[in-house]
Amino acid sequence: MKIKSIAIGSFDGVHLAHQELIKRVDGVVIIEKNHATLTPGWKRTLFINKACFFYHIDKIKPLTPQEFIAKLQNDFPHLEKIVVGYDFEFGKNRAGNARTIKEYFNGTVEIVSEIKLNNISIHSRVIRELIVQNSISLANKMLNRLYKIDGKHIKGLGLGGKELVATINLQVQNYTLPNGIFSSYTTINQKRYRSICFVGHRESVDNSHTIEVHILEEFNDTTNNQIYVEFVEFIRNSKKFDSLKALKSQIMQDIKLAKKQLTIN
Repeated sequence: MKIKSIAIGSFDGVHLAHQELIKRVDGVVIIEKNHATLTPGWKRTLFINKACFFYHIDKIKPLTPQEFIAKLQNDFPHLEKIVVGYDFEFGKNRAGNARTIKEYFNGTVEIVSEIKLNNISIHSRVIRELIVQNSISLANKMLNRLYKIDGKHIKGLGLGGKELVATINLQVQNYTLPNGIFSSYTTINQKRYRSICFVGHRESVDNSHTIEVHILEEFNDTTNNQIYVEFVEFIRNSKKFDSLKALKSQIMQDIKLAKKQLTIN
């Protein structure tokens, strides 16, 4: 495949601003920095419909700007255009930036300007902060999709099915997580279900941190080890209840609200 144009960046989240870069090129060079927590590692390729190539930051950070551009031209011998964001920096000690690429690359350099939503600049860092603050709706708008995580199905306490509502417990790694109760979609064995998701400490039970989903429709398959959850809307913060009966009553209210939210989305 002859790659003639590339976009360069970390692309954590593959958000709206990233998408502006991606749509202008044949291939995407992803700088792996080991802190992508919206779309860790290779999972960024799930949201990019172009050829993807990974450069690890430890391998390229010792390079001068000239050496970095030379590497790109060596790796992509047909390269004619480079597309970067306005705040892109590269090379040893970040000596190069979006505008100085033109000094070292004998081809077209396209710099994509700052993109805002609700007067807020769209960046992966901003989206991570929004998720931690439970501002899921705005985070989803910046991502141009529902925020999605995946995890392994693990054994829980078994209390939910007996005293509350049946849940699927997940072990999740390397993702930025919100905290509270959310309407959601859960995908198991490639089938997508309406659900409600709890992320946080089980204050009314054992105070351990957990991620649990309750499926809101007929469901009887938990054999798949890998489960995907998409966050739709924030419902409420977690809190401690005086009894399991009071907790269950609140859960029923949460489920009712989640069903309303998922009817719209």
